Amino acid sequence: MTNIKIKVNNLSCFYNNKCVLENLSIEVIQNEILSIIGPANSGKTTFLRTLNRMSDFYQDYSRKGKIYINQENIFDMNMETLRKRVGMLFAMPIPLPMTIYENITYAPKRLGLIPSKKNEQDAMVEDALKGASLWEEVKDRLNSSAMRMSGGQQQRLCIARILAINPEVILFDEPCSGLDPISTAKVEESMMELKEKYTIILVTNNVKQASRVSDRTAFFLMGKLIEIDKTDKLFVSPNTKQTEDYITGRFG
Repeated sequence: MTNIKIKVNNLSCFYNNKCVLENLSIEVIQNEILSIIGPANSGKTTFLRTLNRMSDFYQDYSRKGKIYINQENIFDMNMETLRKRVGMLFAMPIPLPMTIYENITYAPKRLGLIPSKKNEQDAMVEDALKGASLWEEVKDRLNSSAMRMSGGQQQRLCIARILAINPEVILFDEPCSGLDPISTAKVEESMMELKEKYTIILVTNNVKQASRVSDRTAFFLMGKLIEIDKTDKLFVSPNTKQTEDYITGRFG
């Protein structure tokens, strides 16, 4: 039996009472990379922000429906519990104005997850940076400012920050949109390795990226899920003309 990590039931999201995501029902399998593709204003980022309840802070936002992680309703969890379980990476890297080392330990300290012994903290930092394919590049300058890193390194540092809290799910919102091809390849390599331990949802406008890294792909259009399938099948023989037109560049 397939191990369902996330189950979304009849989710609808609204901004100023305008529906931006309509009656979405979808399941995410444990340890898969699920890519979400579709043109602008399809509800992709709204879906991600609802999964970690970031949109709850917007006064004009409302929602209906339910989302379960391991059969637990996320809307019944307190925010701190949810943030420990669901990490999110944004399009633009946002390193904290402190050292590389302090960037990694910041969230674990705030969430009460930091090891008490210095050598255990060091091991946590090393493991997180290795998980983000960054350790070899920065291991000799952990006490230097994260603001001096390149854009690609900063994005992988942000991945390492997420790994330091050891979540169950990682959400990637256009993580490579501002990166060069070499940095993009390193982020994609990290994602492929991380799915061994985490469940990953990737929102991307780069259909080639979705085809390279994801196990399954979902196509959103105008706030609706048009279809979802194994990536190799969806890109070769989609079930709808709308999906085919999008992935072949006829619209979007």
